[in-house]
Amino acid sequence: MSEALAVLKEVADDPDGYVVRWKQRTGGKAVGLFPMNFPAEIAHAAGVLPVVIQENREPDSHGRHLLAEFYCAYTRNIADQAAKGRLDIYDGFFLADHCIQLLGALDVVRAESPDKPMYFGHLEPTLDKAPHAVPQKIRAFLDELSALAGAPITTDALVASIAIFNENRRLLRSFFETRRAGNATLASTELQVLVKSAMVMDKVEHTELLRTLYADLVATPRDDRVRIHLSGHLCHAPKPELLQAIEDCGAVVVDDDLYTGNRYLSTDVAEGIDPVTALSQWYLERDANLPCPTRVKHEVDWEDQLLRSVEASGAQAVIVLMVKFCEPHMLYYPELRRRLTERGVPHLLIETEHEGVPVESVRTRVEALLERVRRTQLVTS
Repeated sequence: MSEALAVLKEVADDPDGYVVRWKQRTGGKAVGLFPMNFPAEIAHAAGVLPVVIQENREPDSHGRHLLAEFYCAYTRNIADQAAKGRLDIYDGFFLADHCIQLLGALDVVRAESPDKPMYFGHLEPTLDKAPHAVPQKIRAFLDELSALAGAPITTDALVASIAIFNENRRLLRSFFETRRAGNATLASTELQVLVKSAMVMDKVEHTELLRTLYADLVATPRDDRVRIHLSGHLCHAPKPELLQAIEDCGAVVVDDDLYTGNRYLSTDVAEGIDPVTALSQWYLERDANLPCPTRVKHEVDWEDQLLRSVEASGAQAVIVLMVKFCEPHMLYYPELRRRLTERGVPHLLIETEHEGVPVESVRTRVEALLERVRRTQLVTS
């Protein structure tokens, strides 16, 4: 592992530690953001560290009774972190997505941290109706973060932050494009490290490490492992041991639409125009680039984009990672399954939980999928 990747992995494994060190080093404030669509550029322009709060590795204990068992793993873990005081490192909390389960978790955060500001600005999920409403929300975000930072956010600062974030996304995409083109140097666990650390670190610092890592990247051609597209996990990262188990079975992940993958970095913010307009367009265009079941846009469908991605990357099968009790994904999955079946794309559904999944059971199911792919190849060759 290179030195740059080791630093990024340390942050991905211990985001709280990075936030504490950053605040001690800079004397600045940090805000906790919740998935999926809050424009972090605004917090950066205010001189605040924006951090997408990650699911941690601790078993849920203190907060286990605070939300019902049918809440998803991420929201129940957020409640547990709040109950344990793990979120005290943040100076405020911001949310832009209307998820009933996440709102329940935020009620716990609010109860456990009553002195911390919390702002929920609901971005319109029906995107065909959103163009006029979204700029108002972006301005509200600007006002709230200006109040938290104690100073107004200037247009020049917001423009500069947009450029910094765009550069970071472009660099991240270069790693994913390299994988899609056939370079198997970085495993799926390592690519997830790049994105998770991007959600936590100061963007300038993160970009410098990405540049170093990309400059040292060597070409490693794919071997004869079965090519897999990973789909799902809309709000938080799959467990690294799950990703490792999939590849240990004889698969190589060539593309994904995970939140801690292509979904996070799919869309840049337009430069050279009014930044409020640009951030509004970014929100509206994200769903066109990579559709999400939590949003409604009549011209695009997730299943169509998934099939195009499978074809472009040469993936031979799809593994869907569904967080248990994720209602949008549960409701949309039958349509994904129908379209994959119609196109003859082998696929497998794996349901995940905070406490993990039995790795040996996963191996057995993945190995069966890979054997099916290999048998199909023999028949058609």
